[in-house]
Amino acid sequence: MTDWNAMTDAEFRKEVRQFFEAEYPEELRHLPHRPKFAEIEHWHRKLHAKGWVAPAWPAEFGGMGLNAAKLLIFYEEQQRWGVNRGRDMGVQMVGPLIIKFGTQEQKDYWLPRILSCEDIWCQGYSEPGAGSDLANLRTRAEIDGDDFVINGQKIWTTMAHDATHIFMLVRTDPDAPKKQQGISFLLAPMDQPGVEVRTIMTLSGETEFCEVFFDNARTPRENRVGELNKGWTMAKALLSFERIFIGSPSLAQNALGQLESFARGRGAFDDPVFRDRFAQAALDVEDHAALYARFADQLKRGETLGADVSMLKIWVTECFQRITELMIEAAGPDGGSIGPLQVGNVSVDVLASFYKARPTTIYGGSNEIQRNILSKAVLGLPA
Repeated sequence: MTDWNAMTDAEFRKEVRQFFEAEYPEELRHLPHRPKFAEIEHWHRKLHAKGWVAPAWPAEFGGMGLNAAKLLIFYEEQQRWGVNRGRDMGVQMVGPLIIKFGTQEQKDYWLPRILSCEDIWCQGYSEPGAGSDLANLRTRAEIDGDDFVINGQKIWTTMAHDATHIFMLVRTDPDAPKKQQGISFLLAPMDQPGVEVRTIMTLSGETEFCEVFFDNARTPRENRVGELNKGWTMAKALLSFERIFIGSPSLAQNALGQLESFARGRGAFDDPVFRDRFAQAALDVEDHAALYARFADQLKRGETLGADVSMLKIWVTECFQRITELMIEAAGPDGGSIGPLQVGNVSVDVLASFYKARPTTIYGGSNEIQRNILSKAVLGLPA
């Protein structure tokens, strides 16, 4: 097994760059939408064969075990070559949770299936009336013999229509004295009669978000991760993973790369004001990458992330929005055009990127909520 961390940064970057350049399909580079698994299955098989599906997982569980510096290089080269993240909620979210809280049987069963994409995951957290205030969730799960029986609704569930399984928070004790109590964390199959998925059309015309309805859906009791009624512990851990996930530099790095290619084709760099604004955006992206490396190092050391991880989500999403706004300006009168704009051999859908950036400051816990977390838990300000 290769010890990637033993390489110099330059050697590792060369290895990653050569692989992405040679193997990643040209037609999949810089996709303006989140692809279904069928579109990227062939690429995923290549990654799996190389052992590169989970760069941040420990090597003992099938990951690359990259340190923070190598992980950033990996993400930077992904951005450079327009490599799509693919269907990675299993890798980025539920996998790390199972590694931390799962039983040995759960690790042995689920982790290899996540890496191979035999199971494709979506997240069942938000509900109507329980978004940023997640502890208000009402979806119920009751024990019936060897199963949990699930009833309720989830919303804004990314790519649920392309998932085989869902990891979800459910209320297992409705009489618990506090709303954060009486919640459990379950893994459930999507392909069953009691699960209905309805897609939601976004401003950009995509249907990556869904509503999911549960009507006496079932999942085995052994698919509970962690203790019964103690799921809020998992919820908080997963929200930390999610903020690392959402706060990844790749979101802003990819947008900055698109902006640079598009702006050069348009001659925007001839304008000193644009050059200054682009330089500021590039510095913001570099600042964020350094902050991300700090939190990634904490995870590598096995430390629990503190409330200050909320800074990542705030910084990258607002940076992403500023970059897409600058891209619209660089497009001039064409900025409101629907569909990709062609500049030389570069094709960029600037309006779709702008629309994509709008909700990023809302999902995963709105940035206002993140600032409240920082003010109370980090700065010690009154509620």
